[in-house]
Amino acid sequence: MTQSDYPLIEVPKSKRRGLLPMAFILLGFTFFTATMWAGGTLGTAFSFFELLLVILVGNLLLGTYASCLAFIAYKSGLNSVLMGRFCFGEIGSKLSDFILGFTQIGWYAWGTATLAIVLVKVTGTPDAWQTPLMVLFGMAFCITAMIGFRGMDMLSRVAVPAMLIFILISLYTGLVDVGGVSVLFGIEPTQSLSFTAAITIVIGTFVSGATQATNWSRFAKSGKIAIWATMAAFFIGNGLMVLTGALGTLIYQQADIVDVMLAQGFVVLAVLMLFLNIWTTQDNTIYNFAVAGCNLLRTDKRRTITVIGAAIGTTMAVFGMYNFLIPFLVLLGTFIPPIGGVIMADFWLRHKGQYPLLANAQLPDFNWIGLGSYAIASAAAYASPIMPPIVGVLMAMVSYGILSFLAFRKTAKALDAQ
Repeated sequence: MTQSDYPLIEVPKSKRRGLLPMAFILLGFTFFTATMWAGGTLGTAFSFFELLLVILVGNLLLGTYASCLAFIAYKSGLNSVLMGRFCFGEIGSKLSDFILGFTQIGWYAWGTATLAIVLVKVTGTPDAWQTPLMVLFGMAFCITAMIGFRGMDMLSRVAVPAMLIFILISLYTGLVDVGGVSVLFGIEPTQSLSFTAAITIVIGTFVSGATQATNWSRFAKSGKIAIWATMAAFFIGNGLMVLTGALGTLIYQQADIVDVMLAQGFVVLAVLMLFLNIWTTQDNTIYNFAVAGCNLLRTDKRRTITVIGAAIGTTMAVFGMYNFLIPFLVLLGTFIPPIGGVIMADFWLRHKGQYPLLANAQLPDFNWIGLGSYAIASAAAYASPIMPPIVGVLMAMVSYGILSFLAFRKTAKALDAQ
């Protein structure tokens, strides 16, 4: 069981990890190309100081949300899909398994296709190589995920510092090319975007990942380690990605750091950045899928599920289905945060900050309070004109509290009647 990364049980205290491995893995996860594209949208809509405020507020909210779940993961040793058994029920939790797993396999298809397409473009390789490269990358990226926490830690310890160096080199070169910081400060926005819409974009880029970051924070030795590692990734790491995309758009009209580095003449560094950026997110993504799949099927064969997921994602990439999935995956981002909200409410309100051991827990097939809260929160987030992720989380917590109170009142009346 040691090598399986405990897909169906609590992580033992003896297998917990320190701050550095936790931070490296989570930073590798949040160094994601799509986040830079979101930053590019913001870069043309705000002045530099307004942009910094948006990035700080948005990523602080995202980091706080992820850190709250991280602390629960540390306390319980469980990830989000296992927590789902408590707040949604044994059968009801399969809803969250499907939603979380499907988004991850969709992003895996997108990442696999993106690397192959961009690499062919950058190197001038014939287009016929795209499909073989998709197959190669799709199956290769899952190797570190198959190894588990140890494999992803080893990759991230090399990749994260290298990517940070590449980004700093690129940002410095960009400042030189634009004529210095004073010129950058003077660039006027060319597009219009409200502050709340901008915050929604920042949070929405990685809120699905934040909900599943418990897959690693459950390995933390202490609550402080879980919180600090998560904040480092989702406040600092994700914030850096958004800022990099915004500055790239302002200076070179390119949000992706790889395109920026190519424009700067750093061809070798651009190719290395492309590989490391995609790989460190892909292995985390397919690991998330495997964990959700293990809970859905009630199997501890995490490595087998990892390979199956990689094969599905690769097939989707080869047949071009990733093109049609992105809008749907972004839409699912509205329906994922309420899962985290229900988990937090259930943990603190119902279980008073301490789950029983999963093996000893007597759980219903369906926890209708949790499922009802999720439905209400999802509807509210979908209908909300401002910050749907935040609305979804808060409404989930409020709904859970109200429904729990009503259920308690109903039970008390029934007992009085007897």
